[in-house]
Amino acid sequence: MIRNREEKQQLAWLLSMCQDVCEGMEYLEAHSFIHRDLAARNCLVNEHNVVKVCDFGMTRYVLDNQYTSSNGAKFPVKWSPPEVLHYSKYSSKSDVWSFGVVMWEIYSEGRTPFENRSNLEVVNDITRGIRLYRPHRASQSLYAIMYRCWHEVLNSALFY
Repeated sequence: MIRNREEKQQLAWLLSMCQDVCEGMEYLEAHSFIHRDLAARNCLVNEHNVVKVCDFGMTRYVLDNQYTSSNGAKFPVKWSPPEVLHYSKYSSKSDVWSFGVVMWEIYSEGRTPFENRSNLEVVNDITRGIRLYRPHRASQSLYAIMYRCWHEVLNSALFY
């Protein structure tokens, strides 16, 4: 939707898209679900430009806010935090990380995160602390929110 629109996106609409995704994820978390595959490709925009989170194929209901997937399970590397990359451990915190990547996708007008990097290169980059760059449509304060989503230690303290 972002890439295919002819007119330039209004910044207010981009922020509204992020808010819609955030509210959808808040709903899932409040009902003890971990999405595990949050990405722009898994969001739909209705006729009123409201964004809905969809594709619940990897979603899990959890009682203790944590889910460990089996070895060899496929997952979206470029949207995943270090604890998923190294230990296959998912939580609402890993969804917060993915939400930051979705914000990046929205403000970069639909670009693919780490688009010229292999999955192995992304794992190495994330492990070394490298994060996505600030999209040209994102202000410094919006990028600060994205970046906080990608902080390994603080993301739980900042959003919960």
